[in-house]
Amino acid sequence: MRSGKRWMRRVLIGLGCAGLYGLVLFQSPQGIPTLMERWNEVKSLEAQNAALAREIAAQKERIERLRESPSEQEYLIRKELKLLREGETSFILPDQPKPAPAARP
Repeated sequence: MRSGKRWMRRVLIGLGCAGLYGLVLFQSPQGIPTLMERWNEVKSLEAQNAALAREIAAQKERIERLRESPSEQEYLIRKELKLLREGETSFILPDQPKPAPAARP
């Protein structure tokens, strides 16, 4: 009978310690809320990393196209420097005026 009470007391003490540990885990600065916040931050940074990796791949592809294609090089140079070939004509059109907002009665 006496060993049954000791066993029960040990179980209750163990459950109390586990409950206290859980409370500390939830309330401490290094607890579960902080862990979840860090986890979300990691996911966000992984998404940014993936986007940057795609951007880098696109830039590498563009560089490779420019390296291999003289016509691509010429097009980019002409576009950036606004150059024309002999015999080409460039038309500069004025911007369309924005319609005035309707007057309220």
